[in-house]
Amino acid sequence: MRIAIIGAGEMGLAMGGHIRRKGGFEVSAFDINQERLQQAFEQGLLPKESLDDAASSADAFLLVVANDQQVIDVCDGLSKAAGATIVVAATISPETMLALKPRIEARGQHLVDAPVVYGASGAREATLLSLCGGASEDVERVRPVLSCYSRDVVHVGPLGAGQIAKSCNNLLHWIHCVANFEALLIAKRYGLDTQRMREILLACPGTNGTLARWDTTRFTWQEKDMDVTMDLAQKAGLMLPLSGQVDQIIKTLKAADVKELLYGAEATYLGRTVRPLAASEGGLA
Repeated sequence: MRIAIIGAGEMGLAMGGHIRRKGGFEVSAFDINQERLQQAFEQGLLPKESLDDAASSADAFLLVVANDQQVIDVCDGLSKAAGATIVVAATISPETMLALKPRIEARGQHLVDAPVVYGASGAREATLLSLCGGASEDVERVRPVLSCYSRDVVHVGPLGAGQIAKSCNNLLHWIHCVANFEALLIAKRYGLDTQRMREILLACPGTNGTLARWDTTRFTWQEKDMDVTMDLAQKAGLMLPLSGQVDQIIKTLKAADVKELLYGAEATYLGRTVRPLAASEGGLA
C-alpha cells in the first residue's frame, strides 16, 4: 500500500516517518509550505508539489490538516484517486464527515475518520490513540498504517463516531484544565508549593491524565474543540451547564498561565492576580 500524508506539519511529519520506518510503506507527503516539504524529504518521505501529483501516487491518504474546510478542499482535490481510502486524522465536526460520505462513495473511494489523542508528544513517540469511525472493512484496511504511530487503533462505530469520541475526550481534557487550575490556585493562595501539590494530587483519587501531562498542554485548540462540543450538544438538545461554563473559562487560559501557576510567585485567573496569603491574612505560618 502506498501512503500519502496531506499536511506535513509537526504531527503529519512524525506520523509519516513512523509509517515509513515501522511499516515499511512507501510514503509521500504534500503541503503548501515548501519548508515542510523539504523537512519531509529529509525524513525520507517523497515530496509532492500538488494534490494532483499526490493523488496519482498513493492508495491511501492520511489527512493531517487544521480544520473542516481544509478537509473538504483536500477531499475535493483527491477526486482522481480511484478506489483510494481517505483517512481524516484531523479533528473536525462529525457532520462534515457525514456530508463528505456520499461524494466520496460516489467516486468509488472509502472514507474513515481517525482523529488522534495524546498530541505532539504521542506523534513523536508513536503512542497516539486512533479513534476510528467508518465501515469495519475500511478501518481494517488502514489499521496496519495507523498502528505504525498508535498505541491502539479503536473502531468506535460508524462514520463520524471517531470525531464524537475525540470531542468527548477534548471536553474532559478542558474541564480538567479548569478544575486543575482552580484546585492548585487554592494551594498557591495558602502558600503551598503548587508543583509539589500537583505531584501529591497525582497520587490521589482526584488525579487525571491532563494533570499528569499539564506541562505539555499548549492551549492551542480549546476554542475550536469547545465550539464543536457545544454545537453537538445544542443540536442534540442536551443541557450541559458545566460544559457551558468551561467553554467560557477555558478561552481565557494560556500555557503561560499554567507555567506561572506551577512555578511562579503568583498566578492570574479570570483577570485577577492571586498571591500567597500572609500569615496575618490567614495564610499558613
